[in-house]
Amino acid sequence: MSSAPTDIVEEFTRRDWQGDDVTGTVRVAMIGLGWWTRDEAIPAVEESEFCETTVVVSSSKEKAEGATALAESITHGLTYDEFHEGVAADAYDAVYVVTPNGLHLPYVETAAELGKAVLCEKPLEASVERAERLVAACDRADVPLMVAYRMQTEPAVRRARELVEAGVIGDPVFVHGHMSQRLLDEVVPDPDQWRLNPELSGGATVMDIGLYPLNTARFVLGADPVRVRARARVDDEAFEAVGDEHVSFGVDFDDGTLAVCTASQSAYQSSHLRVTGTEGELEIEPAFYNRQRRGFRLSWGDQSADYDFEQVNQMTEEFDYFASRLLTETDLEPDGDHALVDMRAMDAIYAAAERGTDVAVDADHDPALDGA
Repeated sequence: MSSAPTDIVEEFTRRDWQGDDVTGTVRVAMIGLGWWTRDEAIPAVEESEFCETTVVVSSSKEKAEGATALAESITHGLTYDEFHEGVAADAYDAVYVVTPNGLHLPYVETAAELGKAVLCEKPLEASVERAERLVAACDRADVPLMVAYRMQTEPAVRRARELVEAGVIGDPVFVHGHMSQRLLDEVVPDPDQWRLNPELSGGATVMDIGLYPLNTARFVLGADPVRVRARARVDDEAFEAVGDEHVSFGVDFDDGTLAVCTASQSAYQSSHLRVTGTEGELEIEPAFYNRQRRGFRLSWGDQSADYDFEQVNQMTEEFDYFASRLLTETDLEPDGDHALVDMRAMDAIYAAAERGTDVAVDADHDPALDGA
């Protein structure tokens, strides 16, 4: 390590991914008009430098046309059928797919057929098989696909990745990640929702919020999971169909790092990510909620320091990153192949929780053979 830890932290540039050659605007069609699109995505795009919302798409024509008032730039409100028919396709350059997980595939397939770039919410789909079909559709059409892991454009997380790469904490040994919320009390107070429908969600906790510590750990370490173990518990009957209200899982990464992650849909809202190495430790807390002010602590030797990064709207950062890459014809990250690793890892986590055994994360491996 050539610089002191404090020097490396202070050299941080918020948008280290943004060059000086970005010009133009990417016009975005929002597919799905739930609360996340209306309250988070559309306002975030209004604050962005390189994109604007021009089309909104919903199941109801009335709802779609009413949503055109959410931003001055929105010129068309379409039904899902009209989107599939290619109506107003010349009014947008890219789509943001934010339907329930199990409905991502048909909208991405249509976008690919129309030659539109895709920003798809995570997880890719409700099953590995459908996620693979989604990625294949974009590959066949040769359209750019990015998956909306907003933590990967969060300045604190990008700083953590750089510190790990620079060897500031030595060799990573352990990751501890956590995310919890009170879904039915504070987020969506209705048991009749898609997150609790296994066909639409693929799972309630691992697929929704357990994915945050899993993927962020992958990003910070620059490593991929090779083996997992897990336990899941259900207390509220509303979660019985999906089977995971509270979950803990361990991950073995291909660089040798071990991770322990916990997530709950019925616990106090909390989140953190901690990476402990042979020479130091870094911690982000709170970590994963867009509207919380993120804290960052670095410890090395017998010293520690708290750093205050510019607090940003993670969604605005994500949209501007996506648009800037399209405008400069630069490869998008994280892409579909990256997201498929998470899908296979989560599939293994559910299998491990069901069987009570370790399960390998391998696309060609039969989990049923583990522990035999």
